[in-house]
Amino acid sequence: MANKKLVIFLYLLFDILAAVVTWIVFFTFRKYHVDHSVLDNLGTTIFNDPKFYIGMVSSALYWVFLHAFSGCYNKIYHKSRLKELGNTLLVTFLGGLLFFFAFILDDIVNNYNDYLLYFLALISLQFILTYLPRVCITTATINQIRAGKIGFNTLIIGSDEVALQTYKGLVERNPNAGNHVVGYVKMSPEDVDVLGQELPYTGLINDLTEIVKERNIKELIIAIQNGKRKHIESIITMIMGSDISLKIIPQIQDLLMGTVKVSSVLYEPLISITPDYLPAWQKHLKRGMDIFFSLLAIIILLPVYAFLTIGVKASSKGPVLYKQERIGLHGKPFNIFKFRSMVEDAERDVPQLSSDHDPRITKFGRFMRKTRLDETPQFFNVLIGDMSLVGPRPERQYYIDQIMEKAPYYKLLFHIRPGITSWGEVKFGYAENVDEMVTRLRWDILYIENMSLQLDLKILIYTILIVLKRAGK
Repeated sequence: MANKKLVIFLYLLFDILAAVVTWIVFFTFRKYHVDHSVLDNLGTTIFNDPKFYIGMVSSALYWVFLHAFSGCYNKIYHKSRLKELGNTLLVTFLGGLLFFFAFILDDIVNNYNDYLLYFLALISLQFILTYLPRVCITTATINQIRAGKIGFNTLIIGSDEVALQTYKGLVERNPNAGNHVVGYVKMSPEDVDVLGQELPYTGLINDLTEIVKERNIKELIIAIQNGKRKHIESIITMIMGSDISLKIIPQIQDLLMGTVKVSSVLYEPLISITPDYLPAWQKHLKRGMDIFFSLLAIIILLPVYAFLTIGVKASSKGPVLYKQERIGLHGKPFNIFKFRSMVEDAERDVPQLSSDHDPRITKFGRFMRKTRLDETPQFFNVLIGDMSLVGPRPERQYYIDQIMEKAPYYKLLFHIRPGITSWGEVKFGYAENVDEMVTRLRWDILYIENMSLQLDLKILIYTILIVLKRAGK
């Protein structure tokens, strides 16, 4: 952990130095390009200019924020120098473009070609001074991993000949990959066990969660026969939410289908299964869009809120708003807000799901449900951070327990924020029983496996169309 913090500190330190030095050189270059006598009077033309110091601080904060936003400081032990090159180029170009238009376009220039010169000078300096220290740090980290100074406790899932060959491949052909294989787990007590000759047996797959914690496992390698790959979803569910790298030995069909992507030509090809459904920059952008559009929606909907308040009060006795405990990100409970669409105390004992002809729903409540207007107070849930605009609909623990008996992979939904609307809601609508919840779950799983800002936009557009057409279920 100490080494990890040190490496992150070094990345931050050199990124700050790169930004500061780039600004000093670039600021001086701009002044010199317009007036060559600048170098004779640095004290008055450079060091006495407040913009020089404002720019120095601003550029350091700006570039560190941009690199953090792009996920540069994540997974520092799993960096590729080639990917580092591409990411640094992309962030430098886009960041330099934005920086240039924000701060440089008002400069005094001899002619318009100077703008191109300034831009090229800015991104060239920023890229070189950022990438050179970064590639040195990455190389030093890789060398420490190969020397065995940094390693990852690794557990093999499987015990038969496939698992044995996998282990031998790691030891003989990947000795410098940083894997410290501490043992293996069996899928069932009856499984063929040939790996026990090489490694200590740690337990059965049902005990995986406890084994991972006890052994401080950082990487799992699934080495099981093709017929047992159906268990992969339960394995993913068990380790969900943890910072564990999960890899699987590819079968021939994986190679033919092109699902095996490797970042090194020296090591065994493995399929990496990652819980990072969105790149870091898209995660941050998604959250920013959630906040912006929720604030905008609340402002626009203020007259609608007034109308719905009157409608709810006139339809039946009871409070205007209704709150209910749901399970959200990382399995944590939160209170969801809705305009009350049912009679007061509709659920006194056991939780109940509504249906198309549910007598508990008021006449005005049916209108709100058709148009999804009863869900609009959840924009406040989005602002709080309990929800997102788009994501799987949150459920009550009572129903989650029943769903997981039929579909244990439901737990995967806890890895992302629940949403006001979802692919499942658009395709299926409200679920009237647990079986329908399981059916709708298919679309929610499909969503998290295909998450993107583009998909979110499509779901939002279809939701708006459902509201306008009053076609909700």
